[in-house]
Amino acid sequence: MISGCRRSAVHTLARFTLLAASLLAPLYAAAQNTPVPTGEPEVLQTPAGTTEVGVLTGAEYRIDVPGNWNRGLVVFYHGYSERPFRYRLDGSIGSQAEPMLKRGYAIIQSGYSETGWALRVAYPETEALRRYFIKKYGNPRETIAAGGSMGGALTMITMELNPKNVYTAGLDLCGAVGPSFVHLNRRFAWRAAFDYYFPGLMPPLDPVPPAFEESEALRQRVVAALKAKPDAALAMRNLTGLHSDIEVARAVGYYTYVVGDLQKKAGGNPFDNRNYLYTGTSTDTKTDYALNDGVRRYAADPKAQSYLMAHYSPSGRLTRPMLALHTIYDPLIPATTLSLYNSEVTAAGFAQNLVQQYVHREGHCTFTSDEVGRAFDELIRWAHTGVAPQAGLLR
Repeated sequence: MISGCRRSAVHTLARFTLLAASLLAPLYAAAQNTPVPTGEPEVLQTPAGTTEVGVLTGAEYRIDVPGNWNRGLVVFYHGYSERPFRYRLDGSIGSQAEPMLKRGYAIIQSGYSETGWALRVAYPETEALRRYFIKKYGNPRETIAAGGSMGGALTMITMELNPKNVYTAGLDLCGAVGPSFVHLNRRFAWRAAFDYYFPGLMPPLDPVPPAFEESEALRQRVVAALKAKPDAALAMRNLTGLHSDIEVARAVGYYTYVVGDLQKKAGGNPFDNRNYLYTGTSTDTKTDYALNDGVRRYAADPKAQSYLMAHYSPSGRLTRPMLALHTIYDPLIPATTLSLYNSEVTAAGFAQNLVQQYVHREGHCTFTSDEVGRAFDELIRWAHTGVAPQAGLLR
């Protein structure tokens, strides 16, 4: 029997899952007709393989087919970027995708037609690129979804939403998986806490000025303010789990940019900290009392919040294997991020299809090429044999 609270949570998840599907359906449908590139793509053929770059559905793309192609395909999603992605024939394929290329897999990458939190366009534009690849280079024997950071979230979305199950498996590298609202709203709440401790230092939070950009000068002003108020600096480090003042300064600017990005995309403020309880600012609970009493509370615009929920609230219906790899300390996407998604996958009845592994390292997506390659090997072995890799430390 489902409790009242649990039933409410299930109904809420179902409502936003349907909303996400309804908003993404037109974009997915538009990608069903195989598009053609805008202009003539650039192609470089060498004994090592073929590289193609061009523009498709308004987004730059790159295709790499190795000379020893094993007929496997990796659909690779890049992470959050404040600047448009550019692909060049003489440019690097990227450190995360390279180990897969070396293993004989073709790699396709869309640059997306939007910067920032680009889930709305990234999935359908990449699906269009996949269909274009098949028309030009032929059907692969298997297709793997992979991506880092925001690309990890897109890997999750691809595994859940692709209606024909053309994907064999997915590799999530340091991904922002789970409900977008949860981790992005947490960043908003932390930025509001910073304003409580350091009023007037950062620009307004609702709305963030449209022209806001991160800068080294702003970071240095934040670092100086943190050094001048060590108790407040400690509270922010404790609240965010960050290790240093410079990381707090970087995070505060980044959070501000992300909040502004989503406000513009959603057409209003999608964030809400009215029911957010701030804890852990120190070992003395009175500091938590003070923060909760004094922090400014913001209400979300319902339509804007619906946009954020739609992009994306997962269903947990993970019908194919997905391996997640994370560093133990990640200042941008905490290692605990997967926990909520793991609960959703378990509740949906697909716990056997999700494995979390980690490496002994600090930093965001700071894996070595060897580690990415080994994780990819584990995933392929799982997909081919049905035997899941062991969760825990990547061996």
